[in-house]
Amino acid sequence: MVLEATMICIDNSEWMRNGDYAPSRFQAQADAVNLICGAKTQSNPENTVGVLTMAGKRVRVLVTPTSDLGKILACMHGLEIGGEMNLAAGIQVAQLALKHRQNKKQQQRIIVFAGSVVKHEKKTLEMIGRKLKKNSVALDIINFGEEDEEKSEKLEALLAAVNNNDTSHIVHVPAGPSALSDVLISTPIFTGDGEGGSGFAAAAAAAAAGGVSGFDFGVDPNLDPELALALRVSMEEERARQEAAAKKAAEDSSKQGKGAEEQSSSQDATMTERASAVTSEAENKSVDFMDDDNALLQQALAMSMDEPASSHDMRDTDMSEVVADDPELALALQMSVQEGEKDSASDKDMSKLLADQSFVSSILASLPGVDPNDPSVRDLLASMQNQSEPEQKKNEENKPPNEEK
Repeated sequence: MVLEATMICIDNSEWMRNGDYAPSRFQAQADAVNLICGAKTQSNPENTVGVLTMAGKRVRVLVTPTSDLGKILACMHGLEIGGEMNLAAGIQVAQLALKHRQNKKQQQRIIVFAGSVVKHEKKTLEMIGRKLKKNSVALDIINFGEEDEEKSEKLEALLAAVNNNDTSHIVHVPAGPSALSDVLISTPIFTGDGEGGSGFAAAAAAAAAGGVSGFDFGVDPNLDPELALALRVSMEEERARQEAAAKKAAEDSSKQGKGAEEQSSSQDATMTERASAVTSEAENKSVDFMDDDNALLQQALAMSMDEPASSHDMRDTDMSEVVADDPELALALQMSVQEGEKDSASDKDMSKLLADQSFVSSILASLPGVDPNDPSVRDLLASMQNQSEPEQKKNEENKPPNEEK
């Protein structure tokens, strides 16, 4: 791998606003610069890259040669577009920056993006080229944008003056559907001088060609073992994290299931206890009711077993006390007793009349359609007479002795 310090000269003139390169000349140039910086820093950990602009009020160094890719890429944001490109001044400033590099063992290289008109004379560019060759500085030129024969001749003359053992290159990129970076990937600017190209450039070239590498994560461990190892470790950590998350989720779900079972069992036990308590209460109440019913039944039996005479005497005693206190109630009781005696007398008279057979026969004969000699009628009269005779005997027995006298 080549140990190299590189300065990239960017064209930020007004010509970069054109849209013949998607999405614009400046954006296409910025994408190509990012790829070149990545390829240079990945080819060798000790490689350094610096960036400067050639248009505007003066040549401006954005970042001196460094191996920090993030710092290099950050300097590309927020660049101002305007003015005209000063190719001669940009190359001379880049040579001065490489001269003050920290590692003197690094080879020196300048990459120039020329996307606008070159106003310098051909002799001036040739003189700058010879000076670069004298200081062992290689030069790569990327000609894009305006298709001008005079511009191409000037750039070819500059390359011929600086070239030494084919270490310098020039690439003409016409406008078209292909991106600027895609065209540069297959050129020696990316692949290097007979070194087989860096791992970054090789991977980018394979991606641009639509090929698929046979290595894990698209990185050849022989070319970049550190990157391949870092990618493998990162993938293993991510896989371990996902497995741990899945295991934790399974444990949480199992714990939730056990908690639900315990809760359901506790609820069942609580319901069982409540049901048993309610059952015991109901049994106690039924026992109490049964005791009350038994007490009432016993009381009723005791009352029924009392002698009627004593109860009758008690009722007479109570009634006499009430009558003594209330004369009106006494009068009402006397009238009800007289009516009862009248009813009993009428019943006695009726029974006597029914006992008189001749009287009953005369009444039946007077009725229309009734024959007193009919056997059924006679049977009925006989049964009525038989019923009335015991009643008469009973009444005569119940008569008080005074009435009989």
